[in-house]
Amino acid sequence: MAITNTLAGRNFGMILLAIWLILTGLLPLLDVRTSSTVNMGLAVLAIAAGLLILLRR
Repeated sequence: MAITNTLAGRNFGMILLAIWLILTGLLPLLDVRTSSTVNMGLAVLAIAAGLLILLRR
């Protein structure tokens, strides 16, 4: 229950941004070859995070 209350109090756009930053940092570091689907997913995640940050949600 405490985890949901903590996440509810945070800015969801910033959480998505943090996930995107971690994933884009880890993929080249671990030398992971990604498909175009993964790249598209990361692009959509970045756009969603940017929009939520702009809307302050």
